[in-house]
Amino acid sequence: MNVHELLRLLQTEHDETVARADHLREQIERLTTTLAETEARLAELAATRKVIDHLAAPDDGTAPAETATATVYQRIVTTFNEHPGKVFRVRDLHEHLGLPTDEPSINVTRSRLGRLVRQGLLEQPGRGRYQKRT
Repeated sequence: MNVHELLRLLQTEHDETVARADHLREQIERLTTTLAETEARLAELAATRKVIDHLAAPDDGTAPAETATATVYQRIVTTFNEHPGKVFRVRDLHEHLGLPTDEPSINVTRSRLGRLVRQGLLEQPGRGRYQKRT
């Protein structure tokens, strides 16, 4: 291979690389524009959600979902406080509180009871049984 052939190949590779770099710059510009538009939309959605949450929230300023969860936890803790020596199974607790007894609901309560055990409010004297910590 002579020098002229080598220079020609080098120039061809240079031209292809320049074209590829230009194409990548165009993609970056399009993606940057799209990202800015998407982030602006996210900010609009967050502001809208904040306004709706504020309008829909009870007077104490708590969001509805947070209130519902707090209410269920409070009902569970109150039940154990009212019956300090009683051992509850999850299904029995649901029946006592008038909550649905389907498996998904039972599993959510089981998870909540596990958190209350880890927080030290309840104890688990046996598998699937819970009582107020003494």
